Amino acid sequence: MRVNGKPWRTIWLANDCRRVEIIDQTRLPHELRIETLATLEDAARAIRDMLVRGAPLIGATAAYGVCLGLNAGAGDTDLQRICATLAASRPTAVNLRWAVDRMQSVLLPLPPGERQAASYREAAAICEEDVAVNEAIGRHGLRLIRDAWLKKGGRDPVRILTHCNAGWLATVDWGTALAPVYKANAAGIPLLLWVDETRPRSQGASLTAWELAAEGIDHRLIVDNAGGHLMQHGLVDLCIVGTDRTTASGDVCNKIGTYLKALAAHANGVPFYVALPGSTIDWRISDGVREIPIEERGQEEVLWVWGQDRDGRVQQVRIAPAATSAFNPAFDVTPAALVTGLITERGVCPASREGMRSLYPEAAAG
Repeated sequence: MRVNGKPWRTIWLANDCRRVEIIDQTRLPHELRIETLATLEDAARAIRDMLVRGAPLIGATAAYGVCLGLNAGAGDTDLQRICATLAASRPTAVNLRWAVDRMQSVLLPLPPGERQAASYREAAAICEEDVAVNEAIGRHGLRLIRDAWLKKGGRDPVRILTHCNAGWLATVDWGTALAPVYKANAAGIPLLLWVDETRPRSQGASLTAWELAAEGIDHRLIVDNAGGHLMQHGLVDLCIVGTDRTTASGDVCNKIGTYLKALAAHANGVPFYVALPGSTIDWRISDGVREIPIEERGQEEVLWVWGQDRDGRVQQVRIAPAATSAFNPAFDVTPAALVTGLITERGVCPASREGMRSLYPEAAAG
């Protein structure tokens, strides 16, 4: 996607073709800062501290983290240690485990002397596949937006509510939930995006709004609790969100607050779609509420906020009394019954075991 007219991805190889460069997303929207990852520990820290985030980008970063780790040793024990370190960096997004397992399955059969070069090829392949998959999600989701526009007479903007950030910053490029938005914008369909601020890290305010502004797409930032009000008054045509893990039965795990938006959409007859690549489906589990591990992050994310003051200085301020502590679950689970459909790289399907297996028959066979 573009920033000031220049095309960008979220992760790429440095000029030495060994180190890895990323956009440090903790600095946005006030600073576009590039961070260089040179070691396994750098990659794990980037994932853990959310310099990179979003399930597909976490997977891509983990793949390159394997490459960086192999630079220091490529034996069987080294490879297993590298993969274990990366897999432990964050617990919820299934793409992390998927990418690490894929790298290990490709590299382990090879002689140690061949693993380093092969790791970079495989990590690059994972990134290119992610771009292609997300572009396909955009094409399939575009049809839903076009249908909503035609239903309105092909005149007024399609009003879409999204939560957190599932744009190109959450992937290698294009994004998941925002890929259909970018396709619709390119097709000339007028849009208005309702952007949840998405506390506690404000990823809607700092990341989604930044992306949409860079693409020139009309949007309004709203507080997290405004979505139900907008839906009650007929101001939302459809919701599109992303997901970090989807169960075999169609339950979706996404940024905390998604479940409340789905409840409001269901109560007001607003279509609620979830966009995801097939790699985000965890075919091993069925009950998202009971089986998906929900990451609990540090309470400082709730108690403190970053912002830019009127003099242009970026600083952190505390918003709660000194004696107050906080509870900070990072995700929640939306049951499949509240999801209108899943937008995948293979098409749109119901959020059900049968619906997903119609697009991924190899999962039924496996």
